[in-house]
Amino acid sequence: MCRNIRTLHNLAPATTHDEVHAAALQYVRKVAGTTKPSRANADAFDRAVAEVAHATEHLLEALTTTAPPRDREVLAAQARARAVQRYGSTAVAASTAASEAVAP
Repeated sequence: MCRNIRTLHNLAPATTHDEVHAAALQYVRKVAGTTKPSRANADAFDRAVAEVAHATEHLLEALTTTAPPRDREVLAAQARARAVQRYGSTAVAASTAASEAVAP
């Protein structure tokens, strides 16, 4: 139901509005216990996603650090290496190929 919500602070290139919205959506889905709300709850669900995204953007703007920004490509390579250790190379290769086929 819910993919892991990734760290959005101090990345290069900077975090986009779409990434913040996706994280907010995942958070609200997890808290609500559903991936798609009923029509009766859709307005409350959508409002919660917007409010969480808004608060998250304000948080990211307010955070400061002296550390250099983390490179997304390096982080992705590290995640792939951890996945190989965890699941083996064939499972990781299949999931990487599937995610690349879906990526725009």
